[in-house]
Amino acid sequence: MEAFEKLEKVQKMLSFMKSNGLSSNHQDSDRFLAHFLLFLIQPCGILNMEKRCRLISENLSKISAAGLEEALLWFTVEDSQQTFAELPSQLDPDNESNLCPLSPNAEDMAVIGLDAMQRANSTLEDFVSKSSFFNCGHCRSYFMFHGMDVNEPQPVFKFLPVLSFTESYIYQLDSFNEEILCLSVDCGAPERDPDSSHAGYKEHNWRVSRKFLDAFRTDPFRSLVLQLEHLGLLTERIRTELRFGAEYWALERKLCHALINKKEILIEDVMRAIHLKSFDYRVLNLLLYRLREQQVNDLHMEFLSISEFLVEVSDDLFDYEDDVIENNFNILRMFVAIYGASMAPRMLAKCISEAEEKYESLLEALDPDLSSKYKRRCEEATKEGGKVSGHAFGTWSIPPLIADEESYRSGILPSKATVPPD
Repeated sequence: MEAFEKLEKVQKMLSFMKSNGLSSNHQDSDRFLAHFLLFLIQPCGILNMEKRCRLISENLSKISAAGLEEALLWFTVEDSQQTFAELPSQLDPDNESNLCPLSPNAEDMAVIGLDAMQRANSTLEDFVSKSSFFNCGHCRSYFMFHGMDVNEPQPVFKFLPVLSFTESYIYQLDSFNEEILCLSVDCGAPERDPDSSHAGYKEHNWRVSRKFLDAFRTDPFRSLVLQLEHLGLLTERIRTELRFGAEYWALERKLCHALINKKEILIEDVMRAIHLKSFDYRVLNLLLYRLREQQVNDLHMEFLSISEFLVEVSDDLFDYEDDVIENNFNILRMFVAIYGASMAPRMLAKCISEAEEKYESLLEALDPDLSSKYKRRCEEATKEGGKVSGHAFGTWSIPPLIADEESYRSGILPSKATVPPD
């Protein structure tokens, strides 16, 4: 399918060239020019069409046949053969590996499902729209930190495709990770560690393969990194945050596996995980700096990071029962396992209080106008969420604790405690 789509693009460009008097009536020459024009119009970071044409005009006189021959020496023989043979092989309808969606290379392709895009919308709404209410009352609104008005559609739609693609890609991988975690409960085999063995995961609704799990565990963001690099948007900080995302998923699997098997859980791992959990917001924020060609504001990043932490804790309190059932990472689950049901609320409250102090300190360090806007927006979000009294940013509410998760799940999911057939 991909090969046919490329062929269709070439044919469209050849028709465009003919209608605009660019055709030379020589097949090889026209095909070369068609691919050159397709290369020029593809997305390329922040370069618009005018800048691209000016760049080519300024440098074309410096390019010669001898220079190209010298450039060719920088590649290996295999690289050179692939470079010049790439198009014909891709357009060869007899090449089954290019046309068959079940070819060995199919698992290397980035696939984003509709569900992942729909789930990504909630994050994008927080990131782009005016605000979002959470139990603790803190809200995220990143556009104001870039001096942008969310009521102006032009900048929103200008950057939305890249932001939407990135968040959907992350949510798709997050869904896979949740699927792995859920299997340890659904399959009734808590002794199974998805990071050490693939046994028992041969058949499921998305058919986990050894190759896919290995790739997911070692380099889950490879395709996204290549895409961002191709667009000229990848920075070292974005790459680092993506590595943090992979680390978070690994920690989630480690902690949830330990919890369900009643093994020791370290508070250091728990705190590391909860701080890494909002890596996708930081990726989107860093992308927005890159898209706008602006330097990253470290104070803003630090403030938003502590705000993200508080929101993640609030989300975990709200989703506590569901996370117990699905065996997802949840800070309250971990605190109960470490400190016991009686001490867990007190220790979590201490953690929240320390974070709130840092939040208030950083809020005061912001530009007064930005600080005022952020506080006002949080107050509006709190009212929209139904809280009209008490603290301006809402109140904390710890749900009833589940001391025996296994018994709780057995009562909720009695029919899901069987192993699916091989």
